[in-house]
Amino acid sequence: MSESKPTGEFGLIDWIRRSQSDEPRDDVILGIGDDCAIVDFSRESFALVTTDMLMDGRHFRLKDDGPEAVGYKAMGVNISDIAAMAGVPRFAVVAVALPRADAVAVAQGLHEGLKRMADRFDVVLVGGDTNAWDGPLVISVTLLGDTTPLGAAPRSGAQVGDVVFVTGPLGGSLFRGRHLRPEPRVDEALALAEAASPNAMIDLSDGLSSDLGHILEESGGLGAELDADAIPIHPDAVDQSQADGVSALDHALNDGEDFELCLAVAPERAEQLLASPPDGVQLYRVGVITEEPGLRLRTRDGRTSPVQPRGFDHLAGRNR
Repeated sequence: MSESKPTGEFGLIDWIRRSQSDEPRDDVILGIGDDCAIVDFSRESFALVTTDMLMDGRHFRLKDDGPEAVGYKAMGVNISDIAAMAGVPRFAVVAVALPRADAVAVAQGLHEGLKRMADRFDVVLVGGDTNAWDGPLVISVTLLGDTTPLGAAPRSGAQVGDVVFVTGPLGGSLFRGRHLRPEPRVDEALALAEAASPNAMIDLSDGLSSDLGHILEESGGLGAELDADAIPIHPDAVDQSQADGVSALDHALNDGEDFELCLAVAPERAEQLLASPPDGVQLYRVGVITEEPGLRLRTRDGRTSPVQPRGFDHLAGRNR
């Protein structure tokens, strides 16, 4: 006999609670069901905390994408933020404003997607808040992680002469729905931290032009010169270019939601990294950090031109 549909807020919370793994965790002292969760951060590390809010019509379309895909993405984008700090994701809390008309079914679908992504990275859902209203679906995930003995990799440590790398092809994430299927580079970030101690790192959620710009700004107003021929372009960006007439390179620079890593590595460590990259890690050398502020693109003929960041603007709800 199939399990009956949960009714009411507390019935739904109980269903979510019972959907968690029965296997006990020694780092979860108290999970779902109380005013607060209690988790153990007794490791010799610092806590990492990140949160992302996703809204129907802005970051996804519930009617077209379905709640499971939304939950999967909502958890994934937060795990990607922990990866960007070379950290280990551990615990999540989730707050949702559900559309009243189909609240329970949407919540169950969200949970399936959240859990599927969380299980991949050994993340435990330890609490949250659930509401229903007459508006569209809004979901906010807060993720807690911790640093390793290697320390965190912030945005703010880039230095002149550092080599800029990305971990995968870029652009066209919206064209075939890849923006709903993030692949957080947790293992890759940890391997890169051990192999090369990046001076700065960020995940590419808003677009290479914007996110590398964040590194430059946080590192004291530095600049970067990118090699146009070296930027890896995703096949989706090529296909989208054929459909909309915008160059595939522009898509690679500005589309966002690729969730690859962008990192700045000291020159001597960069050479070692290229000669012997960590197992399973793709690396593309795309440019260099410069003293002259601003982002520039160098073409095959040696000419350079300024690049204006045109990645996703969260207040405008569109690319700049």
